Amino acid sequence: MTRPRLAVVGNPENRRVTMLLDAAARSGLPTPRVVSWREVLTGGGARFDADEWVRLDSPGENPEVDAMLRGAGDPTRIADGPRWYASLLAAVGTLRGGRRLTDPDDLALLFDKRRCHAVLASNGVPVPISPTSGADAPVPRSWPEVRELAAAAGLWRFFVKPAHGSSAAGVVAVETAPGGRVQARSSVESAADGVHNSLRVRRLTGEAEVGALIDALAGERLHIEAWLPKPSRQGRAADLRVVVVAGRATHAVLRTSAHPMTNLHLGGQRGDLETARAGFDAAGYGWDSALAVAERAAACFPRTLCVGVDLLPAANWRGAAVGEVNAFGDLLPGLTGLPGRADGLDTYAAQLAAIEGWADAAAA
Repeated sequence: MTRPRLAVVGNPENRRVTMLLDAAARSGLPTPRVVSWREVLTGGGARFDADEWVRLDSPGENPEVDAMLRGAGDPTRIADGPRWYASLLAAVGTLRGGRRLTDPDDLALLFDKRRCHAVLASNGVPVPISPTSGADAPVPRSWPEVRELAAAAGLWRFFVKPAHGSSAAGVVAVETAPGGRVQARSSVESAADGVHNSLRVRRLTGEAEVGALIDALAGERLHIEAWLPKPSRQGRAADLRVVVVAGRATHAVLRTSAHPMTNLHLGGQRGDLETARAGFDAAGYGWDSALAVAERAAACFPRTLCVGVDLLPAANWRGAAVGEVNAFGDLLPGLTGLPGRADGLDTYAAQLAAIEGWADAAAA
């Protein structure tokens, strides 16, 4: 059996990288070569051997790398997302050689919510309605423009998202009502030097407060999409993160939250996955049909080994839509694979097993 040589571009101290190295050791694979984002950004790129399989991992959680990508400033600030995006793609363009596990063109789409939404929709993947879907769609530059676009699309409950953001940074969940009433929830906090990401979701009320926050985010190339009702149990809304490896859904986690953002770092909790399985099956939609929606979303990015799909179950479990597709959506510590799909494997071990299959096929 061909034993693939692996390389990963990431932040060496980050648990994403260390968990990959641990999985490789458990699998009996050679230790992957680690190339730091700092080395790439300061050294004009990196070169890989023709037989190295190259994984790109998140450049996040490193203040020095963050400053090189989007400029100096507090790492918690929500600003300069377009600059970060352009810098990341430029850095990826300096990588030479190797066989890519993360396709650069796919990465460019996955980190542009507006373009990614359009790609999903054009391929028949169910997604929330959006008036900002696609590269040529309007770019709202103020709260009045956001509200006008949402109203024209028939949306009274909607999310506003920075196009190049991740981990719910800068996301605002907005609810409007007749008579000009408006409220919102977000983890964004305003300060004298701008707006910052926090770990606390708070409520904003009134046109002035909500409008001021949206105006402060308007330089981030905003994306608007419908806020779909989710299933709820005991006051907690639920959705799913589904990891798709080599085209097949291998891992899933049910996320529940008392507020619209279910991200685990914002207070979301892992729920009993059987709740989702049973809900889909009892509604007649089917658990396998839900996983197939995630696989259809991943199929839009066939040159990338692994993506994380945010799957939005319908409130009655009779359908599912895709909220986002994440390039680095596999960080789910302690989660083992779905029965019959990745039994006993964590997300990293499942990817390594898939790489071995690819390597054997290529060598045949």
